[in-house]
Amino acid sequence: MTTDRTGSAVDERLRRWRLVLGGDGASDGTGRTLAGTDAAMDGALSALYGSRKAGGTGGAASSSRSAGLGASAPSVARWLGDIRTYFPSSVVQVMQRDAIDRLGLSALLLEPEMLEAVEADVHLVGTLLSLNKAMPDTTKETARAVVRKVVEDIEKRLATRTRATLTGALDRSARINRPRHRDIDWDRTIRANLKNYLPEHGTIVPERLIGYGRASQAVKKEVVLCIDQSGSMAASVVYASVFGAVLASMRTLDTRLVVFDTAVVDLTDQLDDPVDVLFGTQLGGGTDINRALAYCQGRITRPADTVVVLISDLYEGGIRDEMLKRVAAMKASGVEFVALLALSDEGAPAYDREHAAALAALGAPAFACTPDLFPDVMAAALEKRPLPVPDTA
Repeated sequence: MTTDRTGSAVDERLRRWRLVLGGDGASDGTGRTLAGTDAAMDGALSALYGSRKAGGTGGAASSSRSAGLGASAPSVARWLGDIRTYFPSSVVQVMQRDAIDRLGLSALLLEPEMLEAVEADVHLVGTLLSLNKAMPDTTKETARAVVRKVVEDIEKRLATRTRATLTGALDRSARINRPRHRDIDWDRTIRANLKNYLPEHGTIVPERLIGYGRASQAVKKEVVLCIDQSGSMAASVVYASVFGAVLASMRTLDTRLVVFDTAVVDLTDQLDDPVDVLFGTQLGGGTDINRALAYCQGRITRPADTVVVLISDLYEGGIRDEMLKRVAAMKASGVEFVALLALSDEGAPAYDREHAAALAALGAPAFACTPDLFPDVMAAALEKRPLPVPDTA
């Protein structure tokens, strides 16, 4: 029985190596041939990750995988169907992304049949947005449906927690720490002073009083999302657009959304639909952070009640010193300034380290932020607390 189990484990290991290495017959060193589902999986992998023969026949060269999905939409559609059959959704999304990057399949995404066959994710949305200007009318409605599906999935994942977290932060920022007697919130005051309970007297000594925020003091906070729409920021643009719509739905916030490359576009009037926001962007092009911050700075009316969130990899094509002066001026006026190098689920992004260090020296640390962390970052900024900067920043 032990021998059978050992033999089975070795056989499975050889099978996996055979799928990894590709090749025909025993020439890849595993001594395994593939059939059925394994052969179909190997074919799908070979079409994407194989290498074309450099020339000649025989030997190791003849066992190398032959890459290519062909130039026709039908062959790509079949391949997309195959990988969805044989691999989990997370792997399918990676393979689709690699196919677009390695084999230049972006043009095929302009065909409705292709869009209906792909597995939709944030990266696919970014690719579609970059193709937006070249997209024929026959494809645009299908593309919007694909983008809307991804946006709705993100909203379901993040909207409820974002609203709850920020509502709590806004409530805390509006509380009065030295209330008059009629303004005391007794429930919160008692809970905050339970450690001061005196059992011998059966009472609590309220060292800290917490009061209700009066309507006159509950001033709306202003949030400005300033988003770099260069090609490398595609995923960040998608998430920021969804968060912008969520923030705009909160009556206690005034939210403005601005996107920029070398030009600046204010998309605030489209915040009720993040899909409209996304199709109002134009991924790619240069970057002028200074111009974008100048626009945002000019629209701030109450600096002490304003949070500006710059989402950019900080590769500035404008005037660097002016950019830094604007950040310093906003902070000096009372604006809470947050610099996010990326708003995505990816790892550490590429960014301009010199500019990030200069912002940190001004008291505005620049760091990458996942969508799940963003509500906590915003809550801290609204309450003027230290930001929860990740260890990897």
